Amino acid sequence: MKTILENKKEVTKLIALFMSIFGLSIAYAQDSITLDAKVIQTRSVAINRTVTFERNDIYLTAKEGDGYLRINGVNFRQGIIEADIKGSNTPQRSFVGIAFHGSNDQTFEAVYFRPFNFENQERKSHSVQYIAHPTYTWNKLRSDSPGKYEAALNMDIKPDDWFHVRIHVKESTVDVYINDSNVPTLSVDRLSKTDTGWVGFWTGNSSDGWFRNIKLRSINN
Repeated sequence: MKTILENKKEVTKLIALFMSIFGLSIAYAQDSITLDAKVIQTRSVAINRTVTFERNDIYLTAKEGDGYLRINGVNFRQGIIEADIKGSNTPQRSFVGIAFHGSNDQTFEAVYFRPFNFENQERKSHSVQYIAHPTYTWNKLRSDSPGKYEAALNMDIKPDDWFHVRIHVKESTVDVYINDSNVPTLSVDRLSKTDTGWVGFWTGNSSDGWFRNIKLRSINN
């Protein structure tokens, strides 16, 4: 007959095993979760990209077409997504951002950046963009509602610099904050009816990108 201590040890092992399998989902049931590169490497799927992990940096290689790294085990609804992002000063070859509320490989919302426009005086207003695929692509939004779903940065950032982004996702709105600013760089009404789904790092056509330090926080409004 097993002692009480032995039974407790077996229960502890089962709990540890359960946490190792479903850790991300359980953690997100709390208020926040921080994901390092090591965790993401074991719980992610790359779509149309090759991904390398070096210490805490996550690099998505360039390839024709859009691509992303989908993080498994996270079902994001409303809250705040934070991450550090770095693109490059390569015109039309640096589109980097965060996708969320994904339901499949074609259906998701995203906030992304065009670093090559950060210092371009004629195109600074196209530096940060909101999209809701598959219907609301950047070109449809720019054609139908020019200037409404994209904006210039409200601070100086070099195209090759790391920058921190905070995306506040609520039931009907998305607000995007850069670095330590308390003033949103972009504020838009959401265009998707999907209110939950996967989160991932996103790169646009023929673009590579660097990501690190992603953190998710849930909110109730």
